Amino acid sequence: MEIFAQLSLDVIGITLLLYLTGGATNPIIWIFLLPLILTAIILPHDYTWYMVILTTSMYTFLIGFHIPLPAIEPSFDPHEFAQKVPLQTDMYYFNLHMFGMWFGFVFSAGLVAYFVVELSKTLKERERKLAEARELALRDERAIALGTLAASAAHDMSTPLGTIAILAHELRMDYPEHRLPELHQKLQIIEDQINRCKKALSVMSSSAGKLRAESGQIMPLVAYLDEVINQWRAQQPGIKLNLFVAAAEGPPAQILAEHSMTLALINILNNAAEASPPNKGVDFHASWDEQQVMIKIRDYGRGIAPGIAKIVGKTPVSTKQQGLGVGLFLTFTTIKRLGGKINIFNKEDGGACVELTLPLLPTDSETHHE
Repeated sequence: MEIFAQLSLDVIGITLLLYLTGGATNPIIWIFLLPLILTAIILPHDYTWYMVILTTSMYTFLIGFHIPLPAIEPSFDPHEFAQKVPLQTDMYYFNLHMFGMWFGFVFSAGLVAYFVVELSKTLKERERKLAEARELALRDERAIALGTLAASAAHDMSTPLGTIAILAHELRMDYPEHRLPELHQKLQIIEDQINRCKKALSVMSSSAGKLRAESGQIMPLVAYLDEVINQWRAQQPGIKLNLFVAAAEGPPAQILAEHSMTLALINILNNAAEASPPNKGVDFHASWDEQQVMIKIRDYGRGIAPGIAKIVGKTPVSTKQQGLGVGLFLTFTTIKRLGGKINIFNKEDGGACVELTLPLLPTDSETHHE
């Protein structure tokens, strides 16, 4: 209603100007179309018909009530061309009116095109942002649902996992290493894996419901990357890692090290390790500037199938026989929740590459400058 009221005041102002400059005989009478077009684009349909009635009424009023335009005398000698004056006067006014109508059309066409294109861009940009917001809300709903299921599963798994841990420990004690070294070693591996599962469940329970500021800590970027790689090497000790780090000049970069972000990076490294042949390993590229860090993790496997590449990160999907398909989905959700960007694509010479950017905390020099 406020916008329509302002456009109505514009129409009244235009009517006043046209009343003083010839009314309906003024060649720029087309200007009434401009508020009508704006109303049709940005307001509901009912307001458009109200504007049609208003502009039509003002146009009709100007036909009968207006101050005529001042007469413009032609530039020739009336004494020498006394007989041609009436004809040339009519032609002069006719040409002047035709030029005014032509100029009005060109100007109105350009003006209308400009406003319509700009408004169309604005509307498309708003629709795009709404679509992204809907997609983000859907992704968050799925992540919340997965988190609820994970909490329930952690609660249900704690008791049987504890029982298995006790039995594994008793078996390892019953079969000492000097009697059955191979069996003792396998039981030790089972017990280590059980402890790893119990630790993961403990972290899941203690981290549930924490805010970002509570679950993360500020760390130097180099130290954080070292910590991520060390944690991953503890899980995959036999995988070759090709590390490439391009350090930026200036003060040391800092990052908010969240536990969920660490798990997301380790998940990407684990997927790359499973896809790559043992002799080629995994490539880890890291480079950063004052605002963000770019990380590229590449494997040398078969790459991602075209059908899966379109939906990866948008919905849980898995190509592994024993996988649940939620790892990459949660990874994409975590990176985007932290304000980063992530993209996965196939390399021309084979394998897949995950490229992600994460925001860095402002340095002391930047904060002082601001």
